[in-house]
Amino acid sequence: MIPLDLDTIARVVGGAVHGATAPVTVTGPAVLDGRTAEPGGLFVAFAGEHTDGHEYADQAAAAGAVAVLGSRPTSLPTVVVDDAEKALQTLAAYVLVQLRAAGRITVVGVTGSQGKTSTKDMTAAVLAAQAPTVATLGSLNNELGVPLTVLRASAETRFLVLEMGARGRGHIRQLTDIAPLDVAMVLNVGFAHLGEFGSREAIAQAKGELIEGLRADGIAVLNADDPRVVAMRALTDASVMTFGTAEHADVRIDDLAQDRLGRASFTLRTPRTQGPQADEVPVALPVVGAHQAFNAAAAATAARAVGIALADVAAPLSTAALSQWRMELHELDSGLTLLNDSYNANPDSMRAALDALAAIEPSDPSGRRIAVLGEMRELGEGAEEEHRQIGSYAGQRADQVLVVGEEARPILEGAGDSAVLVPDNAAAIAWLRERLGKRDVVLVKASRGARLDEVAAALE
Repeated sequence: MIPLDLDTIARVVGGAVHGATAPVTVTGPAVLDGRTAEPGGLFVAFAGEHTDGHEYADQAAAAGAVAVLGSRPTSLPTVVVDDAEKALQTLAAYVLVQLRAAGRITVVGVTGSQGKTSTKDMTAAVLAAQAPTVATLGSLNNELGVPLTVLRASAETRFLVLEMGARGRGHIRQLTDIAPLDVAMVLNVGFAHLGEFGSREAIAQAKGELIEGLRADGIAVLNADDPRVVAMRALTDASVMTFGTAEHADVRIDDLAQDRLGRASFTLRTPRTQGPQADEVPVALPVVGAHQAFNAAAAATAARAVGIALADVAAPLSTAALSQWRMELHELDSGLTLLNDSYNANPDSMRAALDALAAIEPSDPSGRRIAVLGEMRELGEGAEEEHRQIGSYAGQRADQVLVVGEEARPILEGAGDSAVLVPDNAAAIAWLRERLGKRDVVLVKASRGARLDEVAAALE
């Protein structure tokens, strides 16, 4: 965060300073959890239904925080406001304006129904190889996560990569109001949060808000293989670049293959219309799944949009690490291969994960492919049928399907004789420990609320 004294912060957010007996300057990032505060940092306190963050000001002080932004005075010097969330967003917008005025910061935003976090991670890896880069931690992509990420940027930051999520129309617009974009990446329009949006058309409109949030001289990066995304060209007068397998894509995926562990290798190419000869570069990803090639191509296209040569993307992509519980591949000492993709799930990401499972070859012909699947949430009225279809898909790609939780029963019905239902995670762990072979390959996947990471952790 750029250094700001409390009087300036109070003026920007419309608050009043309490408890400061001497000048206080914030130099560290803003945090919501006092335990994660850093020296010189700002602790943002919210009074919730069950927990009041203001009571943890001492904890934040012990970790290094020098001030609080909240709705009442605390034991630390505090900027008191009526609405801490709005104040946090206002402060982030102000800081970004100062960074733009003082330097050459470029803001890259990414959204999509699936693949946001992986693409954000890959994009950050490519950009960080060129210049100081700040990116969203994990999936902190909402009305709190985005301003917190902005406030981690400093005068040295050259690239700011923001993952932006939505659970309804207007959500992404709110985020781009805080951080107008120089590059806006839309990956796909799928079924995630369908129950909240009501239709894929509504999802497309919400994702399109990212393109509408571009600055006048910005660049839109669109998936050439998704018609709903390509149609977003009409939402902006800014330049457009595309990625995908389509012949006309500005960055095209060719020669896609997978190794024994399902890791993708491919060639990224640009068409001859962009120069005397087409550029091309081979890429081998360290992460599992053919679908990761699209995420990598999106990252490469964003890099080209900010002036980075295609030749400079292969090396950072080959070592890019994804956020926790996203296609984590573990070859355990026992001989078991574990694919932990337990962070979240929707029908499209379920299919991608099951395809990845099918692509992994057990270390011995006796090994089986086992899919441990739980509920997909927020799918709306069609949830039962979507689960049933995933069950059918899983039955074709796994030798055994273990369904966890009564809410996921339609997966069992779709998978047929290869499936077994257990009531909870403890039962799933017990079932697996009793029946797993040392050469088996196990996929663990469900929506975050199912907490199947507990199952994966037990296997590890």
